[in-house]
Amino acid sequence: MESCILRLSLAISLVVTAIEAGLAQPSYTSFHPGELWYDTDGNIINAHGGGILFHQGVYYWFGEHRYGRDRPSLQRASPGVSCYSSTDLYNWTFKGIVMRTVDEKGHDIERGAIVERPKVIYNKQTAQFVMWFHLELKGQGYAPAHAAVAVAASPTGPYEFLESKRPLAGHWPRGFSEQQHQPVAGEDSLEWWTPQWREALASGLFVRRDFQGGQMSRDQTVFVDKDGKAYQIAASEENLTLHIRELTADYLDFTGNWIQILPGGHNEAPAIFEYEGNYYLLTSGATGWKPNAARSFTAPSLWGPWKALGNPTKGINPNNGIGPEQTFGGQSTYILPVQGKPGAYIAMFDMWRPRNQIDSRYMWLPITIEDGRFIVQWLNEWDLSYFD
Repeated sequence: MESCILRLSLAISLVVTAIEAGLAQPSYTSFHPGELWYDTDGNIINAHGGGILFHQGVYYWFGEHRYGRDRPSLQRASPGVSCYSSTDLYNWTFKGIVMRTVDEKGHDIERGAIVERPKVIYNKQTAQFVMWFHLELKGQGYAPAHAAVAVAASPTGPYEFLESKRPLAGHWPRGFSEQQHQPVAGEDSLEWWTPQWREALASGLFVRRDFQGGQMSRDQTVFVDKDGKAYQIAASEENLTLHIRELTADYLDFTGNWIQILPGGHNEAPAIFEYEGNYYLLTSGATGWKPNAARSFTAPSLWGPWKALGNPTKGINPNNGIGPEQTFGGQSTYILPVQGKPGAYIAMFDMWRPRNQIDSRYMWLPITIEDGRFIVQWLNEWDLSYFD
């Protein structure tokens, strides 16, 4: 009888301990790249492919709300965009899904649509929070390649969806010659990756193809420059070429002023920052969900000329043994300026796990700028004193 009581007491103790552990609210004082990261409610942070807005002393993290392996049919879809808030960048409070897909049949953001890479910026003139994201319409795979926009009166929403489209219909990029406006006979039937196809690509093959209907817009970020002008940077032309596109003064549309960056360079996952008058761009190659080597570029103006700097990453992720050859197992999503620390930037990466996307973990690493280039060094643990 005594042994039964002891066993029962031990079982109760274990249950109580488990319950207490589940209710415990984690508190962080440093970053742990690649490890599970919990919000202040004790739940895994679910904000993938995201970006950060700083407003009135608070950071807001927006990202794709993703499902886990328990809902395999919904792995590529998303119920919408989640939001978290923080004042120290370590501890994040869930503010909800601030832009949701809808049940209306045929709607651009009908439930089952693909919502990716959300970024939010604040427009001082209109006092609106503007969200841009990559949208693929329900049941159409990645063919639509739309840029989508939504607005809210508060950083935590709710965000009202406005429209989605392929942007820049009827607008040629800067620097495009009259000769490039004219298609070359037979260019639409060229075999991909042949020298003739590469030559056609460099001369504007896909720009011409999409001129009337609008340019493709997939992996994207949004950037507000020092003068208040905003720009969308997106993978286009079948993910072969990045575009930088100026937004209108209200940030809700495109002016028609845009450029190509490195046509045929096969760059996606763009993230950008400005430092001492120079612009720096971080990208990845295009290998689906699989990681590859990061790339970096710099220019004296957003309009170029852009110069390749090579792979900026250094070190090894001990959790998986992966180094610069595959960007520690991750892919770039955003570069975060740290408030109150001039010249301090954090490179944000996602470690995509396509079969269990809720467990696509985050790697936040500090950026060091040296001799006109930037470096992203692996650190197992670090805090903001790194920038002091």
